Amino acid sequence: MSSKEQILKALSKIIHPEKGKDIVSLGMVSEIESGEKGISLTIIPERSNDPFISSIRSTIVKSIKETLGPDTVINEIKVQPKVIVGKQKEEQREILPEVTNIIAISSGKGGVGKSTIAVNLAIALARLGNKVGLLDADVFGPSVPKMFDAEKFRPEVIRENNKDQIVPLIKYGVKILSTGFFVDPSDAVIWRGPMASSFLKQLIVQGGWGALDYLLVDLPPGTSDIHLTLVQEVPVTGAVVVTTPQSVALADAIKGIAMFRSDKINVPVLGLVENMSWFTPAELPANKYYIFGRDGGKNLAEKMGVPLLGQIPLVQSICEGSDNGQPVALNDSVTGNAFMELAGNLIESVNKRNKEHIPTVKLQINK
Repeated sequence: MSSKEQILKALSKIIHPEKGKDIVSLGMVSEIESGEKGISLTIIPERSNDPFISSIRSTIVKSIKETLGPDTVINEIKVQPKVIVGKQKEEQREILPEVTNIIAISSGKGGVGKSTIAVNLAIALARLGNKVGLLDADVFGPSVPKMFDAEKFRPEVIRENNKDQIVPLIKYGVKILSTGFFVDPSDAVIWRGPMASSFLKQLIVQGGWGALDYLLVDLPPGTSDIHLTLVQEVPVTGAVVVTTPQSVALADAIKGIAMFRSDKINVPVLGLVENMSWFTPAELPANKYYIFGRDGGKNLAEKMGVPLLGQIPLVQSICEGSDNGQPVALNDSVTGNAFMELAGNLIESVNKRNKEHIPTVKLQINK
């Protein structure tokens, strides 16, 4: 019969991949029993959907057998999420627990078609069978409502589990929330930074997102308080940076990549999207005119060591689709297929990132 001290010694060798500490010092081990039927113990993770619990359970079996002998019997390993007695503080509550991947869609500068990419990418992901949400966080210039022909939509607020919940618009298989749903399209949004950040936090926390495979967040161009608010509120899986082949856009894209890769933010860059790669007139669909330069995004992706997720042409149908609320990703056209390919490449990049790296954690700001 093995002693409790021997079992704890074996368990203290197991490091939680996200926390960087052993499971004993983290207080995850409870109710150790060792008898004739074998060893039984209970593991208490900090959160109910800890993605490492399955691997930790198998590592427990391996570590105990290595320490106590291969014939050691492991009778039961229970998993019991931590219960917090009393009222849980708002900042301790887990945000978006049912969202698997949170993807930031970013650009170094305005005018590169970032929102067009975000909208069509969301639709393409949904067409591939994923549960998708789109949060328009471009607070001062929300264009997502127009692209979904939903400028007059006003979200309903319902009371659920003693909490107000904002019901998203669901269109083309995508759940959507935007600042534009709460203001008149002809009005300018004149907010100070803290007010804009507070409103974004409200859309994240109170949005009725439910279970999603992907939540795309369409960020404002450049770097701002909104970017910091996002990485402080939720663990962002990765970022997609949108650019055009122009030198001035590429220079700003470098800054965007550097921001996400900085030590403080440390969000993986999933890849680069080169928009407006070439111009193809409707009457000459086989022709390509590189009016903004050629392969600028492709060359930058190679230089920065990030995947080039896609090259999207500048064609009239994309512009028209954005204006009339019928994004091209809805159709099996040449441009629609370009977005389907982009979605497939993004999924591949996300899967690779999740396989090779531990989950991103929320940014902690010490005041």
